[in-house]
Amino acid sequence: MSEINHKRAKSRSREVVISVRNLSKGFEQQIVFDKLNLDVFRGEVLGIVGGSGTGKSVLMRCITGLLSYERGTIEIFGKDVEALNQRERIAMDTRLGVLFQDGALFGALTVLQNIQVPMREHLDMPKSMMDELALIKLKMVGLPANAAYKFPSELSGGMRKRAGLARALALDPEIVFLDEPTSGLDPIGAAAFDRLIWQLQSTLGLTVYMVTHDLDSLFSICDRVAVLADWKIVRTGLPEELREMPNHPWVERYFGGPRAMARTFG
Repeated sequence: MSEINHKRAKSRSREVVISVRNLSKGFEQQIVFDKLNLDVFRGEVLGIVGGSGTGKSVLMRCITGLLSYERGTIEIFGKDVEALNQRERIAMDTRLGVLFQDGALFGALTVLQNIQVPMREHLDMPKSMMDELALIKLKMVGLPANAAYKFPSELSGGMRKRAGLARALALDPEIVFLDEPTSGLDPIGAAAFDRLIWQLQSTLGLTVYMVTHDLDSLFSICDRVAVLADWKIVRTGLPEELREMPNHPWVERYFGGPRAMARTFG
């Protein structure tokens, strides 16, 4: 058993930090979710998978408050996010970090300035302290100090993702949301990013909610996987377990296909 896979053997809290109940969401005439239910436990790495267009990123944006929804409830840390006032919502946001696809950095800002965006919004501290804190976050994600003064256009795709992750960690969140974190990376870069996520989760005790289609990520760092299909979460479990669960066409094709079989038994 590899070092990363060994994390699955550790005891995990069953405290629910995100609870989604009967969530319904649509765009015009298109249904995205219909009575969707999902629990996320403290300290776990949860992978969210599903076919293209099934709403994986939409669900993440609903949970993080970036999109509204028609019906249902979302509770984070036991609080209904729809019932929060503005001050409570701001306090909640400081406990969450988000890495969007390709880092979603501001092109006109340096990496250092990008990392400081949430600090400037939520913290009252001198610039020298913010500089020092941003450099610490940069080191945490494995970027050299001189990357701080570069612009996103001067970075490789993998470096932009790491810089985006540093920004997501700027306020020391308890939950980190990752949207396709290894998309566009070569296999070596993707494996390195998986290891970084695992190391940060282990060191900081993070709860990680990860939208992905990367089988290597699912098998190597996820404690559980939730499958989004037919407008709801249809299966949850370890990748190996999902193959043995009651039949579902997409689950069978994805986790029973040759790539998944090779990843497990190769």
